[in-house]
Parts: sequence; C-alpha cells; structure tokens
Amino acid sequence: MIHKALSLSHTLFSGHEDMQALRDGYGRGLLEAGENENVVVITADLEESTRCHWFSRLYPDRFFDVGVAEQNMAAVAAGMGISGKIPFINSYATFSPGRNWEQIRTLCAYNDSNVKIAGHHAGLLTGPDGATHQSLEDIALMRSMANMRVLVPLDALEAQRATVAAAGVRGPVYIRLQREKTPVITTKDTPFQIGRAYPLWIPKTKRVDVVLIGAGPVLHEALKAARDLEKKKIHSVVINVPSIVPLDTKEILSWVARAGAVVSVEEHSIYGGIGSAISELLSKKNPVPMEFIGVDGQFGQSGTGYELYKQYKLLSSDIIIATQKVIKRKRS
Repeated sequence: MIHKALSLSHTLFSGHEDMQALRDGYGRGLLEAGENENVVVITADLEESTRCHWFSRLYPDRFFDVGVAEQNMAAVAAGMGISGKIPFINSYATFSPGRNWEQIRTLCAYNDSNVKIAGHHAGLLTGPDGATHQSLEDIALMRSMANMRVLVPLDALEAQRATVAAAGVRGPVYIRLQREKTPVITTKDTPFQIGRAYPLWIPKTKRVDVVLIGAGPVLHEALKAARDLEKKKIHSVVINVPSIVPLDTKEILSWVARAGAVVSVEEHSIYGGIGSAISELLSKKNPVPMEFIGVDGQFGQSGTGYELYKQYKLLSSDIIIATQKVIKRKRS
C-alpha cells in the first residue's frame, strides 16, 4: 500500500506546499475544543509561539497568560481541572513538563486533575534554538507518570484530532508538538483514537520482514525507507503509534508476530521513549530482534532540521541500515 505522502516529490525539509506545523493543527484543535465552554487555555508568555493566540482572540474570557511561571501555570491549571474546567497549559516542552515536572506530577497527575499539557517545540525540529530548547526526554518523563496519557501526533491534522480527543477524556494528558513545518501525511478522514495504533504502509505481499514503528513527523522518513526497502525485496509495515500511553498492544503484537523483527523510529532519546515502550511490551509478550532509531545519549545542537536529522541518524537511509541489521539478526 503506497501511502499518499510517498506520491509527493517532497522530503521532510523541502518546503513543499503540503507542509504544516503541528502547532498550527493544535491551535485549530483548541478552537474546535473551545466550543465547550469549560475549555480554558493558559500560557507562560508564549501566546503566539504555541498558537494559543487564535483561542485568545475568540475566547478572551477563557484565556490566561501567567507570564514566565511554568510551575505556577501547572498549579493554577490543577485547581481549575478539579473544579469542572478543562485547562490546556502551554509552553516549550523543555519548560513544561521540563521545568514544572514536580507540579505536574503532584498537583495534576496525583490528583487526577483534568489538565492537558501541550509540550511545544519538542524534539530536534526546534532547530537553531539549540540544545536548551530541544526536549529529547519529555516522553520518558511523562509516560512514567501515573494517571498520565501521552500523545505524539504524526502531523498537523493528527495534532488537531489529538487536541480535540484530549479535551474529551477525563484526566491529565500530555501532547507532544514540533515547531517546524512537516509533511501532512494523514487526511481529514484518517481515524484517531486514544489508545490506538494505525498502519501507514502495508506491503502488497503476505510476507512481512520487519515492523517500522514510531510516532511524530519522523515517520515520514520511515515511509520513505519502506518504499526504498521494497526495491530491495524487503517488505515492511510502518505503524504509527500516536498514543504512547495507553499503548495499542493488540495491534502492535499482531504485526510483530508476523514480522519477527522491529525497528523503532523516534525524534527523542532512545532511552525511555517510544522504542523503550515497545521493547518493554515485547520483552513480556514476544521477544524479537529490535533496533532503535533515535538520539543515543546526546543533547541536541543548533542546525536546520535536515542537518540535525542527518547528525543524529534519523534519515531514511539510517532506517534502512537498521532494518538490514535487524533482519540479519533475525535470520542468524
């Protein structure tokens, strides 16, 4: 099955017209969720960067800027969340949940407060802002927290759906969002449900040699790898896992049972991220050879999206190398 994104000539960094930032999808999601009068939005002096300004203009009485005070922001939201409101808090992921993790843990998650945490500018695609603003640890921080759901949208359309879905469930939710414009891979009709994973690419043959699995915009590189692997007679399935917590164990295990080999793909540290979540599942249910594409024990640095993906070996060519390696392990 050739996904629509692969019929386009663009790459992740080409500037093709079918490119949107996840934060834009999030901003549209806030407007949609805002039709519920209980939805409120709070930011820590980053109204426009987090695309909250659209909400603030339409619903000024339900928008609050607490200034550069991320810990206070989480505390305010926790109180609102146990009082019938649905607060969305917004900052860069290095600051929320990075700086205010303890307040999120104790005031939001421990109290099961109905707070939605949007971690903006996550991963490497913050680009020139460098290591201090490139959160590569946020999934690990949040998926280890009790009561917390963790969502990692693939593109702008999925970010919009994830935002609306987060508003519709009771309890704390973390949504991870990138800054740079990336390819729109899904469509308006693509399904999204918290707790579900979705195949993006299924080979035409019955044989499946490897599962490429991950979340976020970097999956576009996995799709390109799957296309090029077909030319080498290596048949892969690409699975999008936008819901890290809860995880769609049934869908994942069914494909892994067919393939017997896995490559995880993420724009995050390989320690505690999506690959870790998958390997924890497989170690209990079906241990198979696995390789990890992600950042291996390093901080980020300044650079363009392409330069950083190349530096940290997140490109389709790197995924192909990892795939060949894991298949060799499977057959040995």
